[in-house]
Amino acid sequence: MSAPLADRIRPKNLDEIAGQSHLIAPGKPLRRIIESGEIPNMVFYGPSGVGKTTVASIIAQNTNKKLYKLNATTASSSDIKDIIAQTETFLGMNGILLYLDEIQYFNKKQQQTLLEFIENGKITLIASTTENPYFYVYNAILSRSTVFEFKPVEKNDTAKAVRRAFDILSVEKGKKINVSDEVINYIASSCGGDVRKSLNCAELCVISSQDDSDTIDISMEFAQALSQKSSIHFDKDGDEHYDAISALQKSMRGSDPDAALFYLAKLLQAGDISSACRRLLVCACEDVGLAYPQIIPIVKSCVDIALQVGMPEARIPLADAVVMVCNAPKSNSAYMAINSAFADVQAGKGKQVPRNLQNMHYDSHEVQNKGQHYLYPHSYENHYIKQQYLPDDLKNTRYYEYGDNKNEQLFKQYWDKIKK
Repeated sequence: MSAPLADRIRPKNLDEIAGQSHLIAPGKPLRRIIESGEIPNMVFYGPSGVGKTTVASIIAQNTNKKLYKLNATTASSSDIKDIIAQTETFLGMNGILLYLDEIQYFNKKQQQTLLEFIENGKITLIASTTENPYFYVYNAILSRSTVFEFKPVEKNDTAKAVRRAFDILSVEKGKKINVSDEVINYIASSCGGDVRKSLNCAELCVISSQDDSDTIDISMEFAQALSQKSSIHFDKDGDEHYDAISALQKSMRGSDPDAALFYLAKLLQAGDISSACRRLLVCACEDVGLAYPQIIPIVKSCVDIALQVGMPEARIPLADAVVMVCNAPKSNSAYMAINSAFADVQAGKGKQVPRNLQNMHYDSHEVQNKGQHYLYPHSYENHYIKQQYLPDDLKNTRYYEYGDNKNEQLFKQYWDKIKK
């Protein structure tokens, strides 16, 4: 069984790699390190299919160290011990270069096993991860390593790799491949910056388009069918999950309906309707709040409808809610006020409720000032009478400040007039 196309045509040098010019273009830091031949411990961080493994392989070719590869999803502690044992043999005489893929799947103890040998230089570690290394990689490993972030490959760079793939497939098949620039650009853009996916898509297009003729025609229909949903990068337990959720609320808070609809679509396409609903409800209360309080039951109704009808129809009421939240005036006055109140409670302030507010039906013997002295506001003009409500140590504290929106300013005008 032949290897996937992405492995068969893996670049042999840095100039053949698609993208990552910020790291490996002439004069850039990672390229200078590789060309120096003095390889430090490194962590490659970025999404799948953007060249992390390829760069590590090229580094291995340019060093006299013995290369070992491990994938943390399948490797065990015994695999690490076997490699460590090689440091004392003839094979490890010049040191060992260990490429550890998906390091985030190694627990702390497994990562600690490598520390001593990383420290004394017997093992040079190149680790890769699709997750944020500052969350998933043991701090002692990070402090001894340089982190390089790999980014999704731009469409133009991916298109060059796809065109090269079709040329190589043409040679392998012994047939001319007719593929338009439009199809190549579509494959490049639909795979979301993942070169491996784009190459696999190109190979599948060739396989599915073969017949007995001397040429292979790649149609847009096949390209669209084989690359559908390829651009969805989403892991409910990974960083991208939380990034998409965060981006949805921040886009609604920022009153950008186009961006908010995009992140809503991303969450719904990945089947995460619950996170979308939760963010909508939170945003209606936190970010729109008192500027348009009617939006809270409206968004709640949209969420209830979405959960009742399910996908794909759920996207409609949720889109209504997202656009409404984006277009609504914004106020976080109540959000800021409750945060300040929480801070005082957590600091232990205001332990004693004022006597006039206590749930007291009689005065005990030790109370000198008899009577609760509570003033019932409805017994006074405009249903208001001034009295102390906050505890003594907080009696002059202000948590709530009126927002500058029309709704809250009307409230302010009313109460300024009543309270004089």
